[in-house]
Formats: sequence, C-alpha cells, structure tokens
Amino acid sequence: MKFNGIDFDTYFKNYPDENGYFGKYGGCYISEDLKAAMNEITEAYQTICKSRKFIDELRRIRKEFQGRPTPVSHLDRLSAKLGNVQLYVKREDLNHTGAHKLNHCMGEALLAKYMGKKKVIAETGAGQHGVALATAAAYFGLECDIYMGSVDIKKQAPNVARMKILGANVVEVTHGLATLKEAVDAAFEAYAKEYKDAIYCIGSVLGPHPFPMMVRDFQSVVGIEAREQFVDMTGELPDAIVACVGGGSNAAGFFSGFLNDHVDIYGVEPLGRGPKLGDHAASLKYGTEGIMHGFNSIMLKDENGEPAPVYSVASGLDYPSSGPEHAFLHDLGRVIYDVVDDEETIDAFFTLSRLEGIIPAIESAHAVAYGMKLAKKMGKGSILINLSGRGDKDMDYVIEHYGIREK
Repeated sequence: MKFNGIDFDTYFKNYPDENGYFGKYGGCYISEDLKAAMNEITEAYQTICKSRKFIDELRRIRKEFQGRPTPVSHLDRLSAKLGNVQLYVKREDLNHTGAHKLNHCMGEALLAKYMGKKKVIAETGAGQHGVALATAAAYFGLECDIYMGSVDIKKQAPNVARMKILGANVVEVTHGLATLKEAVDAAFEAYAKEYKDAIYCIGSVLGPHPFPMMVRDFQSVVGIEAREQFVDMTGELPDAIVACVGGGSNAAGFFSGFLNDHVDIYGVEPLGRGPKLGDHAASLKYGTEGIMHGFNSIMLKDENGEPAPVYSVASGLDYPSSGPEHAFLHDLGRVIYDVVDDEETIDAFFTLSRLEGIIPAIESAHAVAYGMKLAKKMGKGSILINLSGRGDKDMDYVIEHYGIREK
C-alpha cells in the first residue's frame, strides 16, 4: 500500500535510514563518547537481530517465560452498551509483569549479555518499564539501576516495591518536576559515566538511534500477533485500531502490524487537565519540532524553547515529546493523533473494570476512552484497542484521588 508517496510494502526496510532518521525526525544528537557507545549498540543489534540463535532464544523466552502470545478479547458488554460497533482489546496486560514493556526489555537485556555488559540502566515513569527491566536483569543475572522521579515514586508505590524485590537499585530523582523527563535526564547522565560496562535500555521508541528502531522492532510482536489473531477471530481486519501514545512504544509495536493495511490508525495522547501548556502532555497535538534526549521529534516547548513542563494522570505518558517515528507518521497523516482528558480516562478505567472485569492501566485507559468515543462516532464496524497494561499499579492512586465511583 502507498500512502502520501510512502510505499508501506518496503517501509521497514527504509525507515529509519542508516543514520536513524524517519524523514527529518530521529538521529543521534549526543556527545562523541556516547556516539561511539551508540554505534557499538547499533552494530551489535544489527548483527544479533539476524542471528538464528538470538531469534530462537527470544522466541523461547516469549513463549515459556512471558506467556506469549497474549490473547485478543471481544468486549461484548461494552460493545452492546455503546451501540453497534464491536470493540476488541489486545491483552498486553496478560504479558508477564503486566504490560507490554517486557517485550523490549528481554530483547535489550539479551543484547546486553551478547555485548558482555554487566549492568542495565533505565528510566521509568509509571514503573512498568522499570519492573520489566528489573525482571529481565534478574533473569539474565545483570545489575540494574532504575531512575525514577520522586513524584512518580509516590504515585506508583507498588511498582517501586516490585523493582526492589526483583533486586533493582531504584534511584530517586528529585530535581525539576521530578517526573519522567527528569528521570531520563538522570539516567543519561549515569550512562555517560558507565557506558563501557553498562547499556542504557531506553523504555520507549525515543532517544538516540538505534533505540527508536530497536524498541519498535522488539515491540512489533504485539502488532504481528494482534493482526493474525483478529483475522482468525473475525475473518477480516478491524476497521480501526487505537493505542495510547506517550513516548510511544506500545503504539509503535501495535501499529507496525497494520501500517500496510487499509485500517484507520489512532494514537491517543493525554490532554490531562486541558489544552493550557503545563496541563497536558500532548506533544504531537500541540508541539513543534525540537531536539531533546538525543533525538529530533515534535515536542512541547516553553517560552525559551526548552522542554515544557507537562502533566498527565498517567505517569507513563507525562513526557514532553514523542518518538520520532510517531512524529513522522503524524506529518505523513498515516496515523491520526488525538487526545482524551483525565476525566474521560478515569471514566473509561471504571467502565472497562465494571463491564468486562478488566482493570486497565491508566495509560491504557486513554486508548479505551478514545475507542469508546470512536465507536459512538463510527456507528458500525470494529475497533481493536491495544490494552498495553493492567491497572494494579494505579488502584491506590485512583481510589485516593477519585474514590470508588458508583455504578
């Protein structure tokens, strides 16, 4: 399929290019020392990803350790409540550790072992990436440092406990807004001092090349499975697919399975409290081109052109930029990026829980909320939503701030 001059039959061979660009977005804007480290990672990845031994080992891990493939579930009662459109969810909440994050963390940790590294370093917001990497580190016998903002540590106490139980060193980040951006800053600073013995396992499809490509590739298992499962269940493709987008790892993997199909694709960003700068984290909706954390993309900026303060009820989405591939697909128009606010998200959180017995992560509830709105708008057809994680980590926070809502 061709879309606005891009041939999606050969898309994954051409994007990113050899320098890590998706059109004008991406690249590797870091110090020369770190560029050498990134080149080492790129070379190792491009070698290992073609290795039968690596592929077989990753497939074995996914089946025997992660519990893949995760199923697709039909939301029968929610569909009936909304009208004639049939809603389905890809159940990444049933992936080991409760979210999609382990898909790339096991791959990154396996790469670290291949490269002879002794430690993995990462940032985390909602804590799911931190838990997943701590799990992978325990599995492979690696040291693990996880950088997390103090605000998110308070919001995501269950995941902080899980990381520590798994043996990770959780490093609290207190400067700035003390959320995801600051955690990334701190993790990069630490990695710059330890790159000879460690590998920075970025938690999304962002950062310098090769991470946007590498994380997308590891996450593509979600889209590949979902497409095959949906066709097997229904005999056809969905009319639309939906995923939440912060940095965008779950969406990039999910979307990759459908980019070459005549399927409408929607990425959902957090509008938070509203469109005022500082009240949301919808970079693709309201941002402009800019460079941060080693890559060029679309970002939210303050009056000085620096990354703006952001907010979201979902700790995993409060980042002032998005992965460069999302920026490319946004400009191309292949993916429609839209927003839902906190209230819509929390309503979807309770609605899915009450009607289907599935408690979603607040991040995933953004996609569910948009899928519900889209169903009312479409009137007929089918929608497949990527349920990127489960809501165990969010229950205390939701109860404290929103209470137990009446049916």
